[in-house]
Amino acid sequence: MIETRDIRVDYGDVTAVADVTLSIAPGQVYGLIGPNGAGKTSLISVLATLREPTYGEARLCGLDLREDVAAVRRVIGYMPDLAPVYKDLRCREFLDLFARAYFLDRRDRRRRIDECIQIVRLEGKRESLAGNLSRGMTQRLVLAKTLLHDPQVLLLDEPASGLDPLARVDLRNLLRDLGRRGKTIIISSHILNELSEFCTSIGIMEKGRLVLDGSIETIVAGLNHQRRFTVETVGPGDAAAAVLRTLQGVGDIVAEDGHCRFESGVDDEAVAAILAALVTHGVRVKGFTERRRGVEDILMEVGATEVA
Repeated sequence: MIETRDIRVDYGDVTAVADVTLSIAPGQVYGLIGPNGAGKTSLISVLATLREPTYGEARLCGLDLREDVAAVRRVIGYMPDLAPVYKDLRCREFLDLFARAYFLDRRDRRRRIDECIQIVRLEGKRESLAGNLSRGMTQRLVLAKTLLHDPQVLLLDEPASGLDPLARVDLRNLLRDLGRRGKTIIISSHILNELSEFCTSIGIMEKGRLVLDGSIETIVAGLNHQRRFTVETVGPGDAAAAVLRTLQGVGDIVAEDGHCRFESGVDDEAVAAILAALVTHGVRVKGFTERRRGVEDILMEVGATEVA
């Protein structure tokens, strides 16, 4: 659905995007991660046809980004960071204005406005002035505008920027739902722990370069890391810690009241053996869980600490 090859963006002597090549399949939700100045916005601007790359090639939905600009714009929805709204228009009027700009006929305009208002859950704000909306509601309105022409690809640049925690949860759920609807989404964000909950793949940018790219599961599997476990016990975790210290391949053991944490590079068969050893030695285990590595852990593994 999205393919780039050696995309480069220069601003004078400064290289914002350095030879980025990526491939995003239909229906993927792709999280683009990086610190300020990493090149995320410049890359998204190229994909949104708002900036020509210094060199390189890109195709969206099979359309060449240089040669088929008008066609590309019909299949993408772009939501910039801090997108402006016309404050003196009601939400319905704001959406109608952009529906006309997308050349939707009257019947389709009304239907799509109603559908998009429902998708972003703004039913109670149809007649409210856009200027009176909260930041979270404004982001919903802009997202509704972005969806009006039913684009196949969504390019969302820091859509959660400035939102309070509840608004971020709402936005996360909306994006997860759009992914289920088959939309291909690129979303840039610094909210790392939430990206791992709904992104199917990620790309990490540093100083204009794409330093890591792929599904979270594939990236984690390819990293040489220790698995992390927590044993919940009835009573203090000291008994569990004592048993774990006798087992090979177990390290970084920390016992606290009611649980014990440890790391190990063992496979699933050995994990089962560890649990069996705890029970055999009389440890009263009430919980045994593995902490999955998320986006922040991946960043720490590859050394991208400034993002976290």
